[in-house]
Amino acid sequence: MDDAALRFRARMKPFKTNAMKKTLPKQRSKTKHAKTARRRAAAPARKRIRLDPELRSGQILRGAIAFFAERGFGGQTRELAQQLGISQGLLYRYFPTKESLIEQIYEELFVKRFKPEWDTLLTDRSVPLLDRLTDFYRDYSEMLHDDEWGRIYLYSGLGGSSIARRFATHVTQSIFTRVIDELRHDCGVPGVAGKPMSEPEAELMWGLHGSIFYIGIRKSVYRVEPPRDIAGTVRRMVENFYDNGRELMRVSAS
Repeated sequence: MDDAALRFRARMKPFKTNAMKKTLPKQRSKTKHAKTARRRAAAPARKRIRLDPELRSGQILRGAIAFFAERGFGGQTRELAQQLGISQGLLYRYFPTKESLIEQIYEELFVKRFKPEWDTLLTDRSVPLLDRLTDFYRDYSEMLHDDEWGRIYLYSGLGGSSIARRFATHVTQSIFTRVIDELRHDCGVPGVAGKPMSEPEAELMWGLHGSIFYIGIRKSVYRVEPPRDIAGTVRRMVENFYDNGRELMRVSAS
């Protein structure tokens, strides 16, 4: 090989080396992607877990209670779906409207927690009235002092939802009237069947309920420690109500 040919080969060698260096990374990248694609194709597809519709509905309802208890009823269903990790379409499959979801919250928190045995407890005249009232309000106060219950109740009133108004009507008819009727009987005064509950009697009932409810509000809204002995506090409230109620009956009868 003559000198000219040798010089030509020496000039071409660096060019080939540089070209190969530029090409190799691309070839390696293509090979890596191809291997990844083959592994993904070989891996079994993940199966979506389909929950029983009743279980799914219950999950959504419990999540909605927690969501609205924290944000109020101004919270949007889109935000609720995001928090639950589901699509808004799936949410609407179980609860077609926000109003239908709020209705189920009312049923779950307010209707279902209202125990049928409370009526028997209040009207069992073989037990002294003060004992009946004390036992009832100790049990009833556990519902009033639930964080989510109290916050939902307040938010519904502030946001214009019917929950607070409907529950107040229910309580007036099922508890207030019953307690006043028993208090009148205890004092020898004609019952509510002959004479409807008066405004002073209704205000006496609201005073008792408001005092017991406020213990829960201190805890769930103000984040202030409630009394250490809640049962004892409720008992003293009931005793004061009983004494004031008997005095009201005496004045009304005179």
